[in-house]
Amino acid sequence: MNFRQFAVKNVFRNMRLYAAYFFSCAFSVMIFFVYSMLAFHPQLDFSGQGNWGKGAQTSMDVSQYIIYIFTFFFILYSMSAFLKSRKKEFGIVMMLGMSVLQLRRLVFLENVVIGLASTIAGIGTGLLLSKGMLMLGTSVLALEQPLAFYWPVRAAWFTFAAFALLFVFISLFTAVILRSGTLIDLLKGSAKPKPEPKASAGLAILAAALLAAGYIAAFVVKGVVVMMALLPVAFVVSVGTYFLFTQLSVYIIHKLKNRQSLYRSKTNMITLSDLAYRMKDNARMFFLVAIISTVAFCAIGTLVGLKSFLSGFVSASTAAMKYESYAGNKEQERHTALIERELTEAGIAYKPYVIRKKYALDEEKVRRFALIPATDYERLTGERATLGEREALLFYPENVNFGEETGPMPDSFPMRDGTVLDIRESAAMPASLAQITYADVLVVPDAAYEAQPASDDDSISYVYDVEDWPSTLAVAKRLMEQLQRNGEHHSFMARAYELNQLHQSFGQILLTGLFIGAVFFVAAGSFLYLRLYADLEHDRVQYRAITKLGLTEGELSKIISTQIGLLFFVPIVVALIHGAVALNTLQNTFNANLVKESALVLGSFAAIQIVYFLIIRAGYVRKLKNVL
Repeated sequence: MNFRQFAVKNVFRNMRLYAAYFFSCAFSVMIFFVYSMLAFHPQLDFSGQGNWGKGAQTSMDVSQYIIYIFTFFFILYSMSAFLKSRKKEFGIVMMLGMSVLQLRRLVFLENVVIGLASTIAGIGTGLLLSKGMLMLGTSVLALEQPLAFYWPVRAAWFTFAAFALLFVFISLFTAVILRSGTLIDLLKGSAKPKPEPKASAGLAILAAALLAAGYIAAFVVKGVVVMMALLPVAFVVSVGTYFLFTQLSVYIIHKLKNRQSLYRSKTNMITLSDLAYRMKDNARMFFLVAIISTVAFCAIGTLVGLKSFLSGFVSASTAAMKYESYAGNKEQERHTALIERELTEAGIAYKPYVIRKKYALDEEKVRRFALIPATDYERLTGERATLGEREALLFYPENVNFGEETGPMPDSFPMRDGTVLDIRESAAMPASLAQITYADVLVVPDAAYEAQPASDDDSISYVYDVEDWPSTLAVAKRLMEQLQRNGEHHSFMARAYELNQLHQSFGQILLTGLFIGAVFFVAAGSFLYLRLYADLEHDRVQYRAITKLGLTEGELSKIISTQIGLLFFVPIVVALIHGAVALNTLQNTFNANLVKESALVLGSFAAIQIVYFLIIRAGYVRKLKNVL
C-alpha cells in the first residue's frame, strides 16, 4: 500500500467524522450548481430569449459569489475543528515514524479526496433535482412560461472547476499551517484535564443588560429611525450574545449547582457537571451558529415579509387599469379607445370612470393636494359628498411614512382663485382614491373646482374597474408595449402587470435569499455535528465509567438527550428569538402585519432543526450503547 492509498483508506476509515463535513460541502456545491444552471439557462441569458435576461443573471452571479465566499470560510472552520479531534491519531502515526512533512502531505491528500468527492456528489445531486429546481425557479420568479429542462454542461464544468480549485487551495493552506505539536500532547489529545469553567458575575450581568437594551431598542424604534438604529442594535445584541454563551450560561449553571436539592436530584449531578464544560468549550461555536442562523432567519423573513407587504400594497392601491392623461396630450381619445377595444375583444367586462384632477400646494408650499370635483368622487366611490359652497373633504394616504404617524391635518385650504375652503372632515384615503393618486386628496364642490385656474399639472384619470383583474395580464402586456408605462403626456398602469413585475423582480432576490439561507442553516447544523462527534471518544470513556456505578440505559439516554438537546437548541432558540425581534422591528417599520410570514419562516427552520436533532440523537445514543 503506497502513501496515496493510505490517505484514501484513511478517509473511508474516518467516514463517521467526515460525514457532516462531506454532506455540507456537497450541499454547498449543489446550491452553487443550481444557481449556475439557472444563470446559464437559455431563457434567462443576456440575449433576451426569455422573460428575464440581465436582471436574473446579475442576481444569480451575486448569489454565486456569496455562496462561494461563505463556503471558503465554512470549509476552513470545519477542517480546523476536524483536525483538532484527530490529535491522538496524528500522535500515533508520528510515533510510528511519520515525519511532519508526511503528515502535512497526508492531510493535503485527504482534503483533496473528500473535496473532489463532495464536488462530484453535489453536481450529481443537483442534476437529479434539476427538474424540481427549475420548477421552483419558475414559481418564485413568477414566469408565465416554465423553465425548460436542458443539459447544464456549462454549469457543471464551471462548478467543478470552481470548487476543485477551492478545495485544492484549502487543502494546501491547511497542510501548510498545520501545527503538529509535541508528541506527548498529540497522544493525550482531548484527554488532558481541563480547569473548571469559571464565569464573571459582572460580564454575566453585562450580557443580560446588552440583550435587554438591544431588544427594548428594537421594539421601541419605529419608522425611519429603524435604519439609524440598525447597526448599533445589531452590534449590542451580537456582543450580548457572545457574553451570553461565554459567561452568562456558565454563571447560571454554577448557580443551579449550588442549589443542592436540584443538583442532587436523580441524574442532575452528571448533567450539570458536564454541562458547564460543554458550554464553555462550545461557547464560540454557539455564538457562530446563533449569528449565522439569525442572519438566515432575518434575511428570508425580511424577503418573504416585504414581498407580502408590497404585493398587498400594489393589489390594494393600483387600479385594474388606469390611463393618466396630462396637459397637452393629443392622443388620449385614441389611447382610451385602444384600451377599451382590447378589453372588449378579450371578453373582459369593465366599468370605466373618468376622474378630473387639479393640483395645488398648501400655504407653506410643501404639501401637495389633488383637487377632485364632488361628482367625480361620487361616481368613483359610490358615496355621497354633501358639501357646502366653501367646504371640502380631505383624504390622506396611509403607510407611506414607514410606520410614522401622519402629520397634522389643516383646517382650511386656500384656493388659487382666492377663496378659502373649510375642511369639514379628514379621513384615511380609501383604495378607490389611492388608485388614482398618491397625493392628499381634496374633494371640493364642482363650482369651486371649475373656478380653480387650469395649470400644466392638471390631469385626467381614466380608470377601468375589472372584477376579475388577474385575467387582464395578457391584455395589459399588449397595451404596455403599445402605450408604454410613461409617455410624453400620459402614463399607463395595470394592477395585474405591476404585480407580475413585482413578483418577477422580487422573486430573483427571494430565490437568492432562500438558497443562501439554506446554505447558512446547513452550515450551522454541520458545526454542531462536528463538535458533537469530536467529543464522542471522551463521552465513551466517561459513560463507560459511570455505568459501572449503576447508571441504567434509560438514565443514560435521558442524560445524553438533555446534553445533545442543549447543544442543538440553545443557539437555535437564541437565533429564533433574535429573528423574531428583528422581524417585529420590520413589521413596525412598515406598519404592516407580518406575523403569518414570520411564523412561517421561523417555524419552518425550527421544524427542520427538530428533525435534524432526532436523527443525530438516535445515531449518537446507538454508538454509545454499542460500546457500553
